[in-house]
Amino acid sequence: MWQRIEWCWRVLMTGWLFVLFGSGGLLLSLVWFNLLLLFVRDNGERREIARRSISASFRLFLRIGRALGVFDYRFENCGQLANDHGCLIVANHPTLLDYVFIASQAPHIGCLVKASLVKNPCFRGVIRAADYLINSQGETLLPESQQRMAAGEAILIFPEGTRTRPGQPLVIQRGAANIAVRSGCELRLVHIYCDQRYLDKHSRWYQIPKRRPMITVSVKQRIASQSFMANDDDAPALAARRLSQYLSQELVPDSF
Repeated sequence: MWQRIEWCWRVLMTGWLFVLFGSGGLLLSLVWFNLLLLFVRDNGERREIARRSISASFRLFLRIGRALGVFDYRFENCGQLANDHGCLIVANHPTLLDYVFIASQAPHIGCLVKASLVKNPCFRGVIRAADYLINSQGETLLPESQQRMAAGEAILIFPEGTRTRPGQPLVIQRGAANIAVRSGCELRLVHIYCDQRYLDKHSRWYQIPKRRPMITVSVKQRIASQSFMANDDDAPALAARRLSQYLSQELVPDSF
């Protein structure tokens, strides 16, 4: 009986957290980010303030979710992200909250986001204020990524392009590998592990596990994209293919 009550509580609080997340994004967009436009003239400074604000709101959101008993989480070696500049941060993508977990620990990083999110009124202002890259930018995506990393920005990408399909191997798209190889940048690997199915590709928000899930975010090694070039004359496409194959193995998280 108590387990059933506890499960019902988590379903209700999960729904409330979704409302909180969307309304929080809308509030930031309508009030705080517009105030930044009025009072902070420098684009770079305004972007950094916006990203720190987003990161702080994510930390608050995660603490509320933990306090309500909806989920639990832990971070391993995430302090290393503070020193990551001019590189790609690549992670597997088991749950809907993966970006929230990583950005909460690394306020300075950028992100490559789905074009569909730009149309969402709750997130459109957040994406614009944080100056995130959009994955529909086509021919301009690579040069823009190169320019940003050359200026010292770290960019978060989920190479699968969507959330992991439960019970299936990782399917890595070549976008992240192409950017890395053609930019000559390093990649930071991040493992995200959830001990149960939770907010995955085929789950509705109310389809939660019987017990509270634990999400672990573990920062792993940095790798050099140029090490996947067999020789100086090697085609970048071949190197990107090798790197993608490597990521499909190395982004599989260990069980905790």
